[in-house]
Amino acid sequence: MSVTAARGFQAAGVAAGIKASGRRDLALVRNVGPSRVAAGVFTSNRFKAAPVVWSIDALAGGELDAVVLNSGGANACTGADGLADARDTATVTASVLDSSPDRIAVCSTGLIGVRLPMDAVVSGVKAAAAELSEAGATAAAEAIMTTDTVSKQAAAASEAGWSVGGMAKGAGMLAPALATMLVVLTTDADLTAEQADAALRAATRVTFDRTDSDGCMSTNDTVILLASGASGVAPDAEEFTAALTHVCASLARQLLADAEGASHDIAVTVVNAATEDDALDVARAVTRSNLFKTAIFGNDPNWGRVLASAGTSRATFDPEQVSVSFNGVKVFDRGGLGEDRSLVDLTPREVVVEIDLAAGPEQATVWTNDLTYDYVKENAEYSS
Repeated sequence: MSVTAARGFQAAGVAAGIKASGRRDLALVRNVGPSRVAAGVFTSNRFKAAPVVWSIDALAGGELDAVVLNSGGANACTGADGLADARDTATVTASVLDSSPDRIAVCSTGLIGVRLPMDAVVSGVKAAAAELSEAGATAAAEAIMTTDTVSKQAAAASEAGWSVGGMAKGAGMLAPALATMLVVLTTDADLTAEQADAALRAATRVTFDRTDSDGCMSTNDTVILLASGASGVAPDAEEFTAALTHVCASLARQLLADAEGASHDIAVTVVNAATEDDALDVARAVTRSNLFKTAIFGNDPNWGRVLASAGTSRATFDPEQVSVSFNGVKVFDRGGLGEDRSLVDLTPREVVVEIDLAAGPEQATVWTNDLTYDYVKENAEYSS
C-alpha cells in the first residue's frame, strides 16, 4: 500500500474518460480523520496552473479533507476558465464527500493549454468517491500516470506506531524546485499544521528539490502531506521528518528511474565545499549540462565536461585543488591528471560522480539521468 499505508485514509482511481486511451485518469485520496491537518509545497514557476493556484488557497487554513487528481490534461495557462474548472472540480468533490470546496485540493497533469472535459471530470469524481477504500491506493497511483511507465509508491512504519505513505507521478520535466510531478503523502501521526509544514519542507529540500532530470520546471508541481492523527501518537519531530524524508527519497528515485528514455541514474555528489549552497551550485551546474549527460549515455567518463560545468558556478574553490571521480575511480586529482579513464565502468544503471572541492566541510548530492535518443523522441512526439 502507499497512500493508504497510514490509517485514516481511503483512495480510488478510475477511468473517467479524460484520456483517449481509456486508462485510469482520475484519483481521489480522502482523509477520514480524526485529524485533517495538511501542508503543501508547489512549483516556483511563475506560470502556475489553475489547480496549483486553487490548492495554495485551499491549504491556507492548514487542513484538507481530500485531494482530487487527474491526468490527461494539466489545466495550465487556461485563464479564468481554467481556474473556474479547478473550482468546479473542488466543488463537486466536496459535494459527494460532504465537505466544502475550500477543504479540497486539486491537482492536474498532462498537456499545457488544454481545457479539461468537465463532464468527464464530474462523472469521474462521483465514480471515484463511490469506490473509496483502503484497498484503492494502487489504482489511485495508476490514475495519475502520464508518460510514466510504472506507478510510484512508498511507505515507512515507525516503532512508535505511526506510518507514512505516498504516491507520485513523473517521468520528465524533473527539475528543482520540485519536479514535474504530483505527490500525495499521508501519515497517521498526530501533527499540528506547523509541524506538518516544517517536516514537509525539510523533506522536499533534500529529495525532490535535488532531483533534476532535464532542467525543465513544470507549471503543475505539487506535493501535499495529509495527516489523519489516527495512530493517536504525537511523533518526535526529528524522527518523523526522517521517515517522511525516507519516503520522499524513495519516490524521487522512482521518478528518476522512470525518466523518459533514461539509461543511467546519476548521483553528482560535491564534497568538501565551503558551504552547502556552494555544493549545490556545483552539483546543479553539472547535472544541467547536456554535454555531461550525453557523455554518460555513451559510457564516457568525460571529466572535462564535469570541470567545465563546475567552473561556471559561483562556488568558492581553487581549481588546482579539485578532484573528480567516476564510480570510485579518481580520473582528475587535485588539478591534474588522475587514474586512467579506461578503468571506469559506466555500464551499470547507477553512476556516482564525486567532485571534491577541497574548500570546506559541506556536501550535497543532486540526482539526474543521462540524455538519450529516446528522450528526444518521446518529447518530440509528446503532443501528437
